[in-house]
Amino acid sequence: MTESEHVCLLGVMISSDLSLEKHVDTVCSKCFFWLRQLKRVRRSLDAESMKTPVHAFVTSRVDYDNIIFVGAPKSVTNKLQHVLNAAARIVTGTRKYDRGLSHLLHTELHWLDVPL
Repeated sequence: MTESEHVCLLGVMISSDLSLEKHVDTVCSKCFFWLRQLKRVRRSLDAESMKTPVHAFVTSRVDYDNIIFVGAPKSVTNKLQHVLNAAARIVTGTRKYDRGLSHLLHTELHWLDVPL
């Protein structure tokens, strides 16, 4: 698909076949960029202070247009869930394979996971 077959409307990239793959890839790319930057300052901030930049730079991008993901295929929602899981790990200081991450998402961060 060429670049001309994508339309950007209110920050959402929509392709001519109405798939959201390009948009989700762009959102995930930007979120992971900010997560890498925030990981550098993780040791300097406590979990409560870390929530603010994570919400400002990461979860706000996912939440901005989440209504368009209703009925989206699992390939789309899985990518977004990976972003939210990575954000939760940065906030809480947990590792990728630590147990209880979904519990932390719900109880401490009050985030809902995307149904998979």
